[in-house]
Amino acid sequence: MLTVEFEILGMRLIGINAGPIFKFNEAISLMIPCKDQTEIDYYWEALTSDGGQESVCGWLKDKYGLSWQVCPENWAELNKRPGAFKKMMGMKKIIIADF
Repeated sequence: MLTVEFEILGMRLIGINAGPIFKFNEAISLMIPCKDQTEIDYYWEALTSDGGQESVCGWLKDKYGLSWQVCPENWAELNKRPGAFKKMMGMKKIIIADF
Protein backbone atom coordinates (compact mmCIF):
# COMPACT_ATOMS: atom_id res chain seq x y z
CA MET A 1 0.00 0.00 0.00
CA LEU A 2 1.17 3.49 -0.83
CA THR A 3 0.45 6.39 1.55
CA VAL A 4 1.05 10.09 1.23
CA GLU A 5 0.83 12.75 3.92
CA PHE A 6 -0.05 16.35 3.11
CA GLU A 7 -1.34 19.48 4.81
CA ILE A 8 -4.15 21.79 3.73
CA LEU A 9 -4.82 24.98 5.69
CA GLY A 10 -3.04 23.53 8.70
CA MET A 11 -4.95 20.23 8.64
CA ARG A 12 -2.81 17.10 8.32
CA LEU A 13 -4.26 14.54 5.91
CA ILE A 14 -3.15 11.07 4.85
CA GLY A 15 -4.11 9.47 1.56
CA ILE A 16 -3.95 5.72 1.02
CA ASN A 17 -3.77 3.94 -2.32
CA ALA A 18 -5.82 0.85 -1.52
CA GLY A 19 -6.31 -0.21 -5.13
CA PRO A 20 -9.67 -1.47 -6.35
CA ILE A 21 -10.72 -2.66 -2.87
CA PHE A 22 -11.92 0.77 -1.71
CA LYS A 23 -13.80 3.09 -4.06
CA PHE A 24 -14.81 6.72 -3.62
CA ASN A 25 -18.43 7.30 -2.64
CA GLU A 26 -20.56 10.15 -1.31
CA ALA A 27 -19.59 9.34 2.28
CA ILE A 28 -16.78 11.84 1.85
CA SER A 29 -16.65 14.98 -0.22
CA LEU A 30 -14.66 18.16 -0.40
CA MET A 31 -16.31 21.58 -0.26
CA ILE A 32 -15.10 24.60 -2.20
CA PRO A 33 -16.62 27.82 -0.79
CA CYS A 34 -16.49 30.35 -3.64
CA LYS A 35 -16.51 34.13 -3.37
CA ASP A 36 -18.66 34.68 -6.50
CA GLN A 37 -20.25 33.09 -9.56
CA THR A 38 -17.03 33.37 -11.54
CA GLU A 39 -15.27 31.14 -9.03
CA ILE A 40 -18.17 28.67 -8.96
CA ASP A 41 -18.11 28.48 -12.77
CA TYR A 42 -14.32 27.99 -12.81
CA TYR A 43 -14.26 25.08 -10.34
CA TRP A 44 -17.41 23.51 -11.78
CA GLU A 45 -15.93 23.45 -15.28
CA ALA A 46 -12.53 22.23 -14.10
CA LEU A 47 -13.96 19.39 -12.01
CA THR A 48 -16.63 18.18 -14.45
CA SER A 49 -14.43 18.28 -17.54
CA ASP A 50 -12.62 15.21 -18.79
CA GLY A 51 -15.11 12.70 -17.42
CA GLY A 52 -16.55 14.40 -14.32
CA GLN A 53 -20.28 14.19 -13.63
CA GLU A 54 -22.73 16.86 -12.48
CA SER A 55 -25.10 16.01 -9.67
CA VAL A 56 -27.59 18.29 -7.87
CA CYS A 57 -27.43 21.16 -5.38
CA GLY A 58 -23.84 22.11 -6.20
CA TRP A 59 -22.52 18.54 -5.96
CA LEU A 60 -20.41 16.82 -8.59
CA LYS A 61 -17.93 14.00 -9.05
CA ASP A 62 -14.57 14.59 -10.68
CA LYS A 63 -13.09 12.25 -13.26
CA TYR A 64 -11.72 10.05 -10.45
CA GLY A 65 -15.10 9.67 -8.74
CA LEU A 66 -14.36 11.99 -5.79
CA SER A 67 -17.38 14.04 -4.68
CA TRP A 68 -17.17 17.83 -4.38
CA GLN A 69 -19.59 20.55 -3.37
CA VAL A 70 -18.97 23.84 -5.15
CA CYS A 71 -20.96 26.52 -3.36
CA PRO A 72 -21.01 30.22 -2.53
CA GLU A 73 -19.21 31.19 0.66
CA ASN A 74 -22.42 33.00 1.75
CA TRP A 75 -24.36 29.71 1.43
CA ALA A 76 -26.06 30.08 4.84
CA GLU A 77 -27.34 33.57 3.95
CA LEU A 78 -28.70 32.45 0.56
CA ASN A 79 -30.55 29.54 2.15
CA LYS A 80 -32.53 31.93 4.37
CA ARG A 81 -34.22 33.53 1.35
CA PRO A 82 -37.81 32.52 0.53
CA GLY A 83 -37.96 29.40 -1.65
CA ALA A 84 -34.20 28.90 -1.50
CA PHE A 85 -34.33 25.17 -0.77
CA LYS A 86 -36.69 24.49 -3.67
CA LYS A 87 -34.54 26.59 -6.00
CA MET A 88 -31.38 24.79 -4.88
CA MET A 89 -33.00 21.37 -5.43
CA GLY A 90 -33.72 22.35 -9.04
CA MET A 91 -30.09 23.27 -9.76
CA LYS A 92 -27.04 21.28 -10.65
CA LYS A 93 -24.41 24.03 -10.57
CA ILE A 94 -25.41 26.73 -8.08
CA ILE A 95 -26.40 29.98 -9.78
CA ILE A 96 -26.21 32.75 -7.16
CA ALA A 97 -28.41 35.18 -9.12
CA ASP A 98 -31.29 32.67 -9.06
CA PHE A 99 -31.64 33.01 -5.29
